[in-house]
Amino acid sequence: MVVGDASVEIDVLVIGAGPGGYVAAIRAAQLGKSVLVVDKAELGGVCLNRGCIPSKALISAAHQYEVAKHGSSIGITADNVAVDFAKVQEWKNGIVKKQTGGVGMLLKGNKIQVFNGEALFINEHEARVFNDNETARYKFNYCIIATGSRPIELKTFPFGGRILSSTEALQLSEIPKSMVVIGGGYIGIELGQTFAKFGTKVTVLEGSDHILPGFEKDLSSLVARNLKKLEVEVVTEAMAQGSEQSGDSVTVTYTVKGEEKKVTADYVLVTVGRRPNTDGDLSLELAGVEIGERGLIKVNEKGQTNVPHIYAIGDIVPGPALAHKASYEAKVAAESIAGLPSVVDYKVIPAVVFSDPEIAGVGLSESEAKAKGINTVVGKFPYGANGRAQSMNATDGFVKLIADKDTGVLVGGFVVGAEASNLIAELTLGIEMGATLEDIALTIHAHPTLGEITMDAAEGALGHPIHQLGK
Repeated sequence: MVVGDASVEIDVLVIGAGPGGYVAAIRAAQLGKSVLVVDKAELGGVCLNRGCIPSKALISAAHQYEVAKHGSSIGITADNVAVDFAKVQEWKNGIVKKQTGGVGMLLKGNKIQVFNGEALFINEHEARVFNDNETARYKFNYCIIATGSRPIELKTFPFGGRILSSTEALQLSEIPKSMVVIGGGYIGIELGQTFAKFGTKVTVLEGSDHILPGFEKDLSSLVARNLKKLEVEVVTEAMAQGSEQSGDSVTVTYTVKGEEKKVTADYVLVTVGRRPNTDGDLSLELAGVEIGERGLIKVNEKGQTNVPHIYAIGDIVPGPALAHKASYEAKVAAESIAGLPSVVDYKVIPAVVFSDPEIAGVGLSESEAKAKGINTVVGKFPYGANGRAQSMNATDGFVKLIADKDTGVLVGGFVVGAEASNLIAELTLGIEMGATLEDIALTIHAHPTLGEITMDAAEGALGHPIHQLGK
């Protein structure tokens, strides 16, 4: 690393090494650019280190524990099933280490420079990078900002002590006896359900009238039913007011329709959304980059900010804060920098909740399609009528297809049930390619698989279901 104040020239400076930043760096390097990636934390960003990957590891461990305890219905019993939570955490951390190590190898293999430290703009073409031991000044032709987001901290529930963000919750060294989860969105439900399976008494406080408010009730109701089976108390229309920590516990005060209530637990997990990391020490104003509403940077279809050679991607630009959206935008930005005619097309961005059962959706919901004036037809097929689902003992759920009745073109697809996170790929590709219900129904689906449910739902929408009566 060059020490001093002489600028080192670089084609592309990427700030942030999450699923947006490292993907942008690799794609830019593939296209012949010299690239420097700067990140003050670990490679892989929130997704690999404090989000997607570690949470799914814990979810998988909790699911396997749950299956081991309740296998008697399919003839399997096990005595003394127990959780070694330290071992679970060790396994989870090992997965994270492999993932981040893999990113490091990919960056090295693409001859991308990596600086572990912070970056701040000096002007619109230069930035200083630094850490405790070294500093350098870079002159860049292009920059891609991919600094991600962080959990929103409520003033009345400041993180620390017994009040956790998702980051601290994933690092707990022991299973809490009790936990209050503020926010019944996807992070709150995923983690709340996971700890409930490990044996934690969980209370979820959700402000709207149902959990997972981003999805329609017919989907989220199956998750709500399973939460009830786990004895998770879900309080809807609940507004958290404040907290008081005392020793090893914390008491939360909340109101429901004006009535004040209290609940005490070992920990409070606050999951009320994420805030873009554009308010830090980047000195965006020195680069002339404008920040818009809610701290988000406005960009065009190529990812360019108001400063054309500076791009922004991922959680810091409008749209859902999803890793796969960030990676998609990363490739578009890198290709645009390289002179390719790439632009974003947000026709479909799938969303997945790794709850039990899983929920996944893409495109328009039934109500959204109707609101757009689309003459809709809906096909819905239950897991319970599918042979593979029965053989997996996973019969809760359904696939729901929404299509334009006049043309048969698929406009939305939703899955609640086992492997919904994988089944949504077919529907995502279908909408992206303009597939019709007939395309899906006439596609030969392997038997016996859960994928057949999608075919059956399409046949139902067309009015000739083979595996369902009454249509």
